[in-house]
Amino acid sequence: MSDSATSGLETYLVGGAVRDRLLGLAVEERDYVVVGADAETMLKRGFLPVGKEFPVFLHPHTKDEYALARTERKTAPGYHGFVFHADPEVTLEQDLERRDLTINALAEAADGCIIDPYGGRADLEQRRLRHVSPAFGEDPVRILRIARFAARLWGLGFRVADETLGLMRRMVAAGEVDALVPERVWAELAKVLGEQRPGARLSAFFETLRACGALQRLLPELDRLWGVPQPAKWHPEIDTGVHAMLVLDTAARLSPLPEVRFAALCHDLGKGNTPPEILPSHHGHEARGVSLLAEVCARLRVPKRYGELARITARFHGQVHQVDELRAATIQDLFDAVDLFRRPERFEQLLIACEADFRGRTGYEARAYPQAALMRRLASAARAVDAAAIAQATAPKALIPQRLRAARIGAIRQARGR
Repeated sequence: MSDSATSGLETYLVGGAVRDRLLGLAVEERDYVVVGADAETMLKRGFLPVGKEFPVFLHPHTKDEYALARTERKTAPGYHGFVFHADPEVTLEQDLERRDLTINALAEAADGCIIDPYGGRADLEQRRLRHVSPAFGEDPVRILRIARFAARLWGLGFRVADETLGLMRRMVAAGEVDALVPERVWAELAKVLGEQRPGARLSAFFETLRACGALQRLLPELDRLWGVPQPAKWHPEIDTGVHAMLVLDTAARLSPLPEVRFAALCHDLGKGNTPPEILPSHHGHEARGVSLLAEVCARLRVPKRYGELARITARFHGQVHQVDELRAATIQDLFDAVDLFRRPERFEQLLIACEADFRGRTGYEARAYPQAALMRRLASAARAVDAAAIAQATAPKALIPQRLRAARIGAIRQARGR
């Protein structure tokens, strides 16, 4: 079917759509580059302008993105320091050269011909994440993006090319990463935490950042976990950083929710500053972790729902693991502290994060986690207590909280059978 909006324009499908089709993956969105046109031409054809920094337009019917071919020039540190130049004289090859990875610098003409000026198809075949040109080093966001691609395409065997990892290290050493604003760091982190593609391995994102030195600059609270020992009896993997990555990947298998994955990622931050004289024990790491997590959330401006779940996971995961040993009153205190009676859905998310912690250990991957089932049973019993009936039958009213607490503790004891 003919398309009057694009008829006569030199358009190319570019980027992820071409990459994913060549990999045999589902194409999620389609972006196009228009060569030899200007903004006035696009507007006359009914395209809707959406670009703020450079000319990008939405197709009047399909709403696909069409960008004018453009070049860019670095003018200042950081990722805002660019001047973009869109002109009918800019070629397709010039436009593709400014892209981050060779596998994203592919274009497909209307007749299906693949344009590959920078070796992207070879890198697809060799499962290699390689930068297009030295211009990669001018934009620190690309470090986060390549780490995200490493996570997303892990299951297909993709790895960062040595020369690209070397360039990323030089960028970190030059202070480029320090210019990233918190909102942009969190935006990329949230994208990887929300990754749903089969075969993705979220830990590869953080391991890539660690390999180039960026993790120490962006998330030092997480970075310092590597090299910190834990008791081999409970943690055969020993290294706390390794454990954190195992927990994250386990959480990704157990839940699609990014906030659950974030809680799993940050549950043990307190082990990073355990006093050396008590290692490999980590007594008190829960409270230390809550404090460190607060710093992370404030610095990166983490949304409230992420921070709250991560906080209660950091504070109470040890108690959830030991629920069978806790007194009924202690369990009721936990229920109050995590706001069970108003937020039962968040309590369920807490249990999933705790299960990920339990199973995120070498040799524990397939083990059952009966603590979660017990917690659910006790929570159900406590929630079944008729608070309204107790309030109506209690005088003076100041005694209502005490009577309600006693009733819930009794229900927990009865549900547990002791």
